[in-house]
Amino acid sequence: MNTQAQNRQQIIRPLTETEKSLDSGFILLTRIFAVAIAFILLCIAFQVAKLAMPAILKFGAYFLVNSTWNPVNDDYGALPQIYGTLVSALIGLLIAVPIGVGTALLLSEKLLPSPIEVIVVFLVELLAAIPSVVYGVWGIFVLIPLIAPVGQWLNTNLGFLPIFSTPPAGPGLFPAGVILAIMTLPIITAISRDALISVPPSLRQAAFGLGATRWETIFKVLIPAAFSGIVSAIMLALGRAMGETMAVTMIIGNSNNISASIFAPSNTIASLLASQFSEASGLQISALMFAALVLFVLTLIVNIFAELIVLRVKRL
Repeated sequence: MNTQAQNRQQIIRPLTETEKSLDSGFILLTRIFAVAIAFILLCIAFQVAKLAMPAILKFGAYFLVNSTWNPVNDDYGALPQIYGTLVSALIGLLIAVPIGVGTALLLSEKLLPSPIEVIVVFLVELLAAIPSVVYGVWGIFVLIPLIAPVGQWLNTNLGFLPIFSTPPAGPGLFPAGVILAIMTLPIITAISRDALISVPPSLRQAAFGLGATRWETIFKVLIPAAFSGIVSAIMLALGRAMGETMAVTMIIGNSNNISASIFAPSNTIASLLASQFSEASGLQISALMFAALVLFVLTLIVNIFAELIVLRVKRL
């Protein structure tokens, strides 16, 4: 009993002045880092907005609905690029989210034999390590020829639907979306797996104790409990998809036109910046910075929307 009392006294003993100073210093340091992140973000936004100001003053909100990009006449609009950015990222998420979350479930719930699980984890990590330009080259020489017969069949048989209204012409929105799905898959899988693993084991045990099956436990207990982490994974993947440059530039077609068909060539804001910034001058630089500011705002809106979803789910 005396030993236990001594242990309790050691656990609840008051902090020394040195320990208090270290705690205060650590708290101050973390606050400085948090403020520094916000400061860097504001500096980036300010610099981009400053460079974009001539285009903002000249075009205003019309820049967002104008489909023309003509450096000769200094007439610029980012509507096709905004459309291509959002649609290609959406296609990528529609493919990557089910596969990524499903893979995370397989890995977190030990549904695979241990040797196969090790191989799957290695392959997911390998996907994250491949440079984007390699994805682009693979997309040109492998993915586009692979998709062409499927796209031709869809256009022939389901061409009355707007999304299949044009035959595949090589580069286009759909190949870009597939590439983005492959590139964002490691992010969704890794973060979703961590979120699922961090769910307290007591929730699983309680669900089993109430008579729930394994799949009922997964879909009705584990996924809702890890929902905020899964949403964070999806949002990070969406940010990666919206900002991806090299691979998308190589296979999206870089066409400043809007088409309802997913097989038509298109463009994204990141691709526009990558392909034109090195040769831009005058008002064109400001227009490109305006487009970059639009991408910045779009990403911010998406993240705010994700936070609202997470807060709403937590209240339920």
